[in-house]
Amino acid sequence: MLTLKLITEETDRVISGLEKKHFAGAKEAIDNVLAVDKRRREAQQKLDKTKQEAKQFAAQIGALMKQGKKDEAEQAKQQVAELKAQDKQLQEIMDAAEKELTTLLCQIPNIPYDEVPQGKAAEDNHVVKSNLKECNGNDTVGNWTVNPENSEAKLPHWELAKKYNLIDFDLGVKITGAGFPVYIGMGARLQRALINFFLDEARAAGYTEIMPPTVVNQASGYGTGQLPDKEGQMYHCEVDDLYLIPTAEVPVTNIYRDVILDEKDLPVKNCAYTQCFRREAGSYGKDVRGLNRLHEFSKIEIVRIDKPEHSKESHKEMLAHVEGLLQKLELPYRILLLCGGDQSFTSAICYDFEVYSEAQGRWLEVSSVSNFDTYQANRLKCRYRHTEDKKIELCHTLNGSALALPRIVAAILEDNQTPDGIKVPKALIPYMGCDVIS
Repeated sequence: MLTLKLITEETDRVISGLEKKHFAGAKEAIDNVLAVDKRRREAQQKLDKTKQEAKQFAAQIGALMKQGKKDEAEQAKQQVAELKAQDKQLQEIMDAAEKELTTLLCQIPNIPYDEVPQGKAAEDNHVVKSNLKECNGNDTVGNWTVNPENSEAKLPHWELAKKYNLIDFDLGVKITGAGFPVYIGMGARLQRALINFFLDEARAAGYTEIMPPTVVNQASGYGTGQLPDKEGQMYHCEVDDLYLIPTAEVPVTNIYRDVILDEKDLPVKNCAYTQCFRREAGSYGKDVRGLNRLHEFSKIEIVRIDKPEHSKESHKEMLAHVEGLLQKLELPYRILLLCGGDQSFTSAICYDFEVYSEAQGRWLEVSSVSNFDTYQANRLKCRYRHTEDKKIELCHTLNGSALALPRIVAAILEDNQTPDGIKVPKALIPYMGCDVIS
């Protein structure tokens, strides 16, 4: 959540940032925060004063008793009792204000960085890079010539999965429900190959592998901002009050909840493979067919904890890492800088990676790489201690998909289909043990 220091010292910038994110009632929300904070501070000042007065009266009681001034001593005792009663009332006002303040702050999203473009929705995002090259209406990508007119000649991945017995969507419906596919034979091997490839690449880039739980408590969901904003999108185990994770970001980042790191240990670089679970309530139509949108899927996540002055460099390194994976998989891709209105609740800046599906004739999102500034760290109380002056301040947190598997699998199947089968990208051949899926 936003810090009170930022809100009080840079109120106009905060309101402007919230408006850039198209947060309704931005000024009213910040005014409410400032009003409650003022009430809390006024109560604190009165409480400090009454405590000081009570201390002074208490110091007088013994001396008055020694002097035989019992009546005055009793009056001093009465004054102390009255001040203590006031203390209790003031503390209750402070506690209520603190609780209200936390509730209000949790309802306010992060503010975007200056370089985030204006815009309301996905159509306003900026394409900052693509490995597609225009060629007389066609797009040439590596060994492919991508022509929208040829999309109908290509089979979509759900038909290829059936043709080569790779994924059984109907069996998933039987066992669980829609959005829970069953991977079979070479389809399961392709999943495992991608998981191992992504983890090996992350380890080579200096990330420490974590194998976290796939269920978390409320505190963890709160720490990374899934709660109370996205509880409707998470699967909730009501009996134990636990949540199935929507991404490994949640358990891995929460490793550092209530932790003070040493400056010399930053940046922390972790990666994790987990199953991810998302209710995806309200999703329907062609965008959810096959692997396009699932309730359960595999994903490798990279997470960094860094000091503020280095976090933008960390973000660049993470973007380069994800781009390198797509290049090694020989997939057509593009990178988008999300506009203010299309950013997540918690991010300060976010880039999306999309791969092109020739069979579907459209782009498929496969990764989001975000810098959250101090927003998550403030909720997590994730801090670091400066080496020289021992000063303690909030860290910056960052994460990104590296990568989510379903749409990567879809793109590999669709873009690499040949009359003889599905060509396996060179980077995956050592993991697959073959160069063609047939």
